[in-house]
Amino acid sequence: MNEHGYSSNSLADAVNTAVERLTGRTGGLDGSSIRSWKAGRVRWPKSATRKALEDVTGLHATALGFVPRGRTRCIPAASQEDLDMNRRTLVGGIAAAAAAAAAAAPGTGAPRRIGMGDVDRLQQRFGEIIASDHRHGGQLGIEQRAAALADEALNLQNAGSASQRVRSSLYASAAAFRSSAMWAAIDGRRYGDAKTHMREAQALAEMSGDQAIKFRIWSHAGTMYRHMGRPAEAFAANDVARNLHITRRDPLFASLGLARQAAIHGASQDRTGTRRAFEQAQDAMLRADPSDYRPVWMLAFYDQAELDSLALSAHLVLGDYPTAEFHAHRCLSALRPHMVRSRAITTTRLAHAQLAQGDVDAATATAMRVPADAATQHARVARMLQEFGAALRATAPGTTTMQTWTEHAADWKMAA
Repeated sequence: MNEHGYSSNSLADAVNTAVERLTGRTGGLDGSSIRSWKAGRVRWPKSATRKALEDVTGLHATALGFVPRGRTRCIPAASQEDLDMNRRTLVGGIAAAAAAAAAAAPGTGAPRRIGMGDVDRLQQRFGEIIASDHRHGGQLGIEQRAAALADEALNLQNAGSASQRVRSSLYASAAAFRSSAMWAAIDGRRYGDAKTHMREAQALAEMSGDQAIKFRIWSHAGTMYRHMGRPAEAFAANDVARNLHITRRDPLFASLGLARQAAIHGASQDRTGTRRAFEQAQDAMLRADPSDYRPVWMLAFYDQAELDSLALSAHLVLGDYPTAEFHAHRCLSALRPHMVRSRAITTTRLAHAQLAQGDVDAATATAMRVPADAATQHARVARMLQEFGAALRATAPGTTTMQTWTEHAADWKMAA
């Protein structure tokens, strides 16, 4: 536990996860279970727990101090000959350890020990990718950088020895980076590339056993198919995410799955399904405990503003423009400062909702608030603004408002 930085609770969580990988059902250990092991009150854990613990630590149960049932430790009295032999063994062992330490010195090419410190450094880079995505979104550079970091995480697997916990964490990091590359491709409407990243991410997530990253990948897949206009596949992918154990353990994951399900119902023109799923998503969000641990990607984006953003998208597609406008204003009022990409998308959708209700001047003023870089460099925003311009020309041809819009759009292109 000291070597790998485990507390009693974190080791219990790791073994529970390993039990779930082995049996399909999460283990029931907690910190007191681990303390019972350490105190010797449990001498031989159950077989599934034992195997899970061995997977996590990389050591056999007997090497961890457990004793098979029916056996007792026998420590015979040591003879002088034994003591002499042990002394020679100890001296030889010290010499061998010294030689090994010298061989492992920097520059000798000996394999190094990969630890959680290496994983933590990768997680810092992952935080940078998340921040870039929320600021710029959909950029090819973000996709390429995330894919390169996924490869870097995988290369660490071959760079030295590591515990099972570290190896699982490296696979989870690689899956997280690959899922960010997938999302950047989706956001940039590069769906062929997104599918390639998706397949890589899914394989890595399976090897990691990380439920949260599995959820992220399948939930992204549902969103991808929704944007592609393929609701049946969107439902199927999102259902995989919603049926993971993590959605039963954490209401916030359940809420996100339901909110994205509602958006797919909207794309399918199912008003009843949309309303019901959003009500369930809102209820689940209210039940979520803010103090629970969650991964950085979840903390960075899913909140009431994002739920309203998904509601805006669904009601806009359904043609319920007053409700869409209501959710747009709620979203914009609650968006955190770092959500630059989301603000541009929501502002553009608000303009569409206002124009559809005949409020030409307000809609145009709203659309003109979109920053030039988002209007010209973000594929989804640029396409929605082109559609807005076409709708404006159809609604108010030859008007001063139309002329103002045309000039503003030209200024955007010049600024780009």
